[in-house]
Amino acid sequence: MDDQESFRLQLPVMQFYEYKADMMGRDPVKIIKEGVAKTLVFYYPFAGRVREGFGRKLFVECTGEGILFIEANADVSLHQFHDYCSLQPPFPCMDQLLYDVPNSDGILDSPLLLIQVTRLKCGGFIFAISFNHTMCDGYGIVQFMRAIAEMAHGAHAPSVLPVWQRTVLNARDPPIVTYPHHEYDQVEDTNTTKIALNDMVHRSFFFGPTEISTIRKTLPIHLRHCSTFELLSAYIWRLRTISLQLRPKEEVRFLCLVNLRFKFNSLPSGYYGNAFAFPAAVTTADKLCQNPLGYAIELVKKAKAEMTEEYIKSVADLMVIKGRPHCTAIGSFLVSDLKKVGFGEVDFGWGKPIYGGLTMGGVGRIPGFISYFIPFNNRVGEKGIVMPICLPTPVMQRFVIELDALLKVKQPIGIENHKRITNIKSAL
Repeated sequence: MDDQESFRLQLPVMQFYEYKADMMGRDPVKIIKEGVAKTLVFYYPFAGRVREGFGRKLFVECTGEGILFIEANADVSLHQFHDYCSLQPPFPCMDQLLYDVPNSDGILDSPLLLIQVTRLKCGGFIFAISFNHTMCDGYGIVQFMRAIAEMAHGAHAPSVLPVWQRTVLNARDPPIVTYPHHEYDQVEDTNTTKIALNDMVHRSFFFGPTEISTIRKTLPIHLRHCSTFELLSAYIWRLRTISLQLRPKEEVRFLCLVNLRFKFNSLPSGYYGNAFAFPAAVTTADKLCQNPLGYAIELVKKAKAEMTEEYIKSVADLMVIKGRPHCTAIGSFLVSDLKKVGFGEVDFGWGKPIYGGLTMGGVGRIPGFISYFIPFNNRVGEKGIVMPICLPTPVMQRFVIELDALLKVKQPIGIENHKRITNIKSAL
């Protein structure tokens, strides 16, 4: 499961921590660095390097070469980030808050973790980490970060000991594909599905109880009990497709990411490898855009229901038979629900972060067809979900117009608002 092409990238995480009077005089860089060193004794594969063997099979050589750790200072206060972007992606100065060390961002033969701790002049700090996705998923990296926090608090061992055991998700012998895995279809690119990577805009959108209720009321009675994940995923998928203005008969896919840790309880506690699959809902652009929202929700629900233990085994077998392919990115949209992963619970001694989670841009830029549900409190303390979206500039403009027209609300952050914060960059 881990060494498929889809996971061969670096993912960035940002955690913002406020000043805490109880920690006055204590250096977050020193405390976290010591915690990392102690944690790597237990997570020693992270100190090694990924190699590639026969059939593109990945393995970790436990060389003990270590990880990269950067100590940084910024003449900036946390409120300067908070006031302008409400601490939601995209963050300004990503290339300085998580420095892209030259020749270090490869998947093979490169450090598996890059950690940067940046002290702020207000006494707060930013913890940033970039990790090799073939080593772990969101739950896995949070498990590692929590272990660092425990060691920083003086623990002698993590409360949850790490478990490697990647063989539990190995292919069968002989491998046999038992499902039609449309998430790995090889699709020919077209003029309308090609995305101008040099003209991409990153923006976040907040969905609180009011927005979610407004969308839910548009559904027929029999669908109003659908989950928030199903509702918002279908809504954004449909709206995104409308904005892309694809040809009517072009195939579009929604990749429904489902984590098997909790669905089947079949993995050992402490397992930190990738443990998810993303069954695909497939339709055409005209059917998705012209039908009501309920059509998209039914497709999402169907894809979600396909996730079984046999489905996971079939994916592992397909990796061997088809040479570990990349998932279908052309015409696809994938959503990962991070609400319960636990980024916002990691406490190094300064309390919980005021923002914690995956971000976009900088080291290991997340592909534009992927988005996340991130738990978030807006400026007035309202709890909801933030979704980072990445689209070409003209597509984003159409997306925002459609969204505002449907919800009749003003989003908390706009493209122009984000540009105003660039003057901070010179101070970092």
